[in-house]
Amino acid sequence: MRLNGVHIEDTFAEAFPMLGTRLVITADTPAWVQAAVVSMTGFATSVIACGCEAAMERVLPSDETPDSRPGAAVLLFAMSKAELAKQVARRVGQCVMTCPGTACYAGLREGSAIPLGNALRYFGDGWQIAKRVGSRRYWRIPVMDGEFLCEAATAAVDGVGGGNFIILAADRRAGLAAAQAAVLAIRELPGAILPFPGGVVRSGSKIGGKYKGMIASTNTAFCPTLRAAVPVSLVPEGVESILELVIDGVSEAAVAAAMRAGIAAVADLGAAGGVVSVTAGNYGGKLGRYQFRLHEVMA
Repeated sequence: MRLNGVHIEDTFAEAFPMLGTRLVITADTPAWVQAAVVSMTGFATSVIACGCEAAMERVLPSDETPDSRPGAAVLLFAMSKAELAKQVARRVGQCVMTCPGTACYAGLREGSAIPLGNALRYFGDGWQIAKRVGSRRYWRIPVMDGEFLCEAATAAVDGVGGGNFIILAADRRAGLAAAQAAVLAIRELPGAILPFPGGVVRSGSKIGGKYKGMIASTNTAFCPTLRAAVPVSLVPEGVESILELVIDGVSEAAVAAAMRAGIAAVADLGAAGGVVSVTAGNYGGKLGRYQFRLHEVMA
């Protein structure tokens, strides 16, 4: 398959089941929303070492938030319900409750309940107040600028982690331009996030390594500087820069839609823009439950 001169390899991205939740964070101004979101989603690129994968899903205008203030939706994913609950409580408690003027709400209703305000209410030292509005329960926790309003619980749902595609480009400038175009396209879609810095991964990994205790190490097959040195290189001549986009989503459909939008944006730049090909990372189908075949995704 070729799109605008870009070769789309006949391969698949291998992805894994994860549990995810959506939180809605609001504040007095968009700047304070951004401050809370950046802090909360910091160090959340990979469950290999971070405990969860998280990023902002989208900015929410005031007419879409529970309290009619500026807001944002954040998605968080982890490998178990217990780990997801721990990460939610720690990150909301340390990064949202501490941010001036914020409130935090559940962004999902259906699913398995995990504590939100129920885990943070004890910070109120006995002065916290429970409040029910319809079927929704909240905690009002006294803080130094007034109250931190936090919904009692949120919902965990089955999600998909590790959807991906890999851009092979003639040079670093072309690769980065293609990756950034893909990021912008994916961020327009609901239900999916790009957890790595700026949405892009340059240090793609393989399982294990030569040193004892390494869970993962650099993906030598995709390192241009090792093309002539390693037994197996997947870097063709004319390619000097390779970047990966990793996608987590609330469903298979959300991940597939994000991959389609991202690859289409890359292909729009075309061979004339220095893009050589697009491939994907997998483990031969042995580890992940989900397989996103690039030709099917782009069909």
